[in-house]
Amino acid sequence: MSTQSQTNVTIGLGFLERVMLSTLTTLPCCVFLFINGTMLFTLRSKLVFCETSRYILLYNLLFSDTIQMSLSQLLYLLSAWRLRLTYPVCGLLVMFAGLTNEVSPLTLVVMSLERYVAVCYPLRHATIITIRNTAVAIIVVWAFCSLNVLTRVLLLLDFPFSDLGSLQMTDLCNSLVMSIGPMSDIYDKAYTCFLFTSAGVAVISSYIGVVIAARSASTDKASASKARNTLLLHLVQLGLTLLSTLHTSIVISLSKTLHRVIIGRIKSFFYVFIYIFPRCLSSLIYGLRDQTIRPVLMYHLCCRLKLSRPGKG
Repeated sequence: MSTQSQTNVTIGLGFLERVMLSTLTTLPCCVFLFINGTMLFTLRSKLVFCETSRYILLYNLLFSDTIQMSLSQLLYLLSAWRLRLTYPVCGLLVMFAGLTNEVSPLTLVVMSLERYVAVCYPLRHATIITIRNTAVAIIVVWAFCSLNVLTRVLLLLDFPFSDLGSLQMTDLCNSLVMSIGPMSDIYDKAYTCFLFTSAGVAVISSYIGVVIAARSASTDKASASKARNTLLLHLVQLGLTLLSTLHTSIVISLSKTLHRVIIGRIKSFFYVFIYIFPRCLSSLIYGLRDQTIRPVLMYHLCCRLKLSRPGKG
């Protein structure tokens, strides 16, 4: 969870270095938020995007990634400047961050299955992958992730809140707020393991199915090759998301040998390239590779100024 990784990120850092790190993380975050926001607007600007399942799924992925990126940067800045929240406010931020963080890998699974059906069962694709079925899949994804958040909230009921003298937190806001007690910790690890194992198996199985189908004489080679590359990129995205969950354990191991100031800088570096950049990867992948999205996206990115085309020889 990105919220946990930001805890005490700037312990031992001076004022100028805090300003520098906050600026270096906020600038790319704002750029990526602008790109994601433009992509979301693009996916609602044409009827074809609203009536095609793969673009609807892409919109859902970008939506959750954009919210996750915004919440991560907010929690990073709160941690960088050591601003303490109340338990209810911190709990809400952590819950929404956790919810959107889990929606992304499950959406990648649904997108991978959609590509698998498109290549392996092209004649049945229009029957299986309908707008109604896509909407049902998105609702199931959000409901499943919401159920996990609700379960973590129920596990908090064993905590003796009456013993707290004040709702004001004494430490920085992080995901440990939602993991109080051994049962919460065990559940969180088991759920994360199940989530990424099942998602990895689904994406890899889809990739293998597409590779096998590509060898068939009746399969469109160009479509199969494009789907195979898309599934590989989904696998990379899933791997980066999984790496973000292991980030805290890696930093804890490094903290045993390195100075806390160096650890703070390493955390900031990891934050940009493990948390922020992957959240914009979907926009870059589809914005540059998809021939339907690219011209519309470039049009909106250039503030609706038509790109001049070079004249023919």
